[in-house]
Amino acid sequence: MKTALIAIGAVLGLLVLAGVAVRVPAVEDHLFETALARATGGPRVPLFDGDGLKVFFCGTGSPLPSKKRAQTCTAVFAGDRFFLVDAGTGSWENIQAAGIPGAKLGAIFLTHLHSDHIGDLSEANLGSWVGGRPGKLPVYGPDGVVGVVEGENAAFAADNVYRTLHHGEAIAPPDRAGMIPLPFNAAEPIVIYEQDGLKVTAFEVAHAPVSGASGFRFDYKGRSVVVSGDTAYSDNLVANAKGVDLLVHEAQANHMVAKMQAAAAGAGAANTAKIFADIPSYHATPEEAARAANEAGAGQLVLTHLTPAPDNEISRRIFMRGVAKVRSQNVKLAEDGLLVLLPEAGGADFVKL
Repeated sequence: MKTALIAIGAVLGLLVLAGVAVRVPAVEDHLFETALARATGGPRVPLFDGDGLKVFFCGTGSPLPSKKRAQTCTAVFAGDRFFLVDAGTGSWENIQAAGIPGAKLGAIFLTHLHSDHIGDLSEANLGSWVGGRPGKLPVYGPDGVVGVVEGENAAFAADNVYRTLHHGEAIAPPDRAGMIPLPFNAAEPIVIYEQDGLKVTAFEVAHAPVSGASGFRFDYKGRSVVVSGDTAYSDNLVANAKGVDLLVHEAQANHMVAKMQAAAAGAGAANTAKIFADIPSYHATPEEAARAANEAGAGQLVLTHLTPAPDNEISRRIFMRGVAKVRSQNVKLAEDGLLVLLPEAGGADFVKL
């Protein structure tokens, strides 16, 4: 008993000393500098080595709030560049936090023009510009993208001037400021980008009444990724995802949305209840996403744009009910910060940045 008391006293003493030590300025500075070194050291996984494709989830949420998820954004790495599929609010912060250099952003591909897919366009533009982007930022999108990009450019024209005045033309060169809109029509599958061995194909998905909503297929060095964008179950997506190594598919748990609708109606929130009643028609359920992956012969399925956000173990189990009966393996819920590695040699690895 005496020995135990002595041990407990020693531990408490060490804790007290530790508490005092961290209040010493020299110790505080050392801890801060150590944290800075880790934060600025870049990703712990090589992202630009050209070994196949890599997919980073910079936003896995939806318009519904989540403290753990930014709005939708998926980054695809090929060679010495990375490309964003959509840029939802909060997503660029995740890219910065992962230590991904903004200078290497090659382009943004917009699946459609809903607000939760374009909210961080300005942040991606600014971060990649002052980070050393070699030119204006290309933004590919469906009909309407010209108005969105020109509007963003106009809204931030004054900010561009201020940045250059403050930091100088070497950091914020005026001729590289802003974005270039590149509209496409994916009524039939169309190759919208082909450079340095990377081919990006756009194809139409089912998100009516949204016009021109698209998914994208990335092919590089024998590996392939399809990002669905927002869609109900889509035969066209299945056709364009045939044999894909990784299918990144949106998912909405309509059985959970129905309970949210009932709760909103019961609380007298008629507008919210109406929105919850409307959204099941143009989103895919987790089971439908699993069926699409099976029919396409996809190697891996990762679910994203999760509605509602399954941010604890109970909600994750509810969200995924029925999926195992459709697809019992190689299916995963995305989280912000998840990285999928698809090396040339084959296989798939999942890590957290």
